[in-house]
Amino acid sequence: MPDALAARIAARLIARKETVAVAESSAGGLIAAALLAVPGASAYFLGGAVIYTVTAREALLGVTKADMTGLRPASEPYARLLSGRMREKFASTWAIAETGATGPTGNRYGDAAGHGCFGIAGPVTLTRTLETGLTDRAENMRRFTRAALELFDEALAQAS
Repeated sequence: MPDALAARIAARLIARKETVAVAESSAGGLIAAALLAVPGASAYFLGGAVIYTVTAREALLGVTKADMTGLRPASEPYARLLSGRMREKFASTWAIAETGATGPTGNRYGDAAGHGCFGIAGPVTLTRTLETGLTDRAENMRRFTRAALELFDEALAQAS
């Protein structure tokens, strides 16, 4: 049975005839999976990518070293860049991006485990940071997925 939040998002997207694409990192595909678990996903879900490395970022989204000038991964500006680029690449109404450190340790940029940043690009643009304070990798992945969907739901509500 699909998650109630994902089902609500799906219903809004279907009713509005809007689409979404997902670029995620630490969540490892769970955001896309949550949206795809809802029957009828082909009406709104255009695609997703796990942007876990510099290689993936460059190959899948065309984000260059020059694009990264003044940015660091696992930040709100980076999540904004990823969501915007995903929206452009897929010509979607909306895009969701997630980047962070799931644990059990922090990342090489100085963020503690449980640090996640989220970006929504579309008719409404939002970013947010979450600090779970947890070192449990799987739990952080679930919480990052939930936070991304909650932010997307908020953006959809604002765009009503």
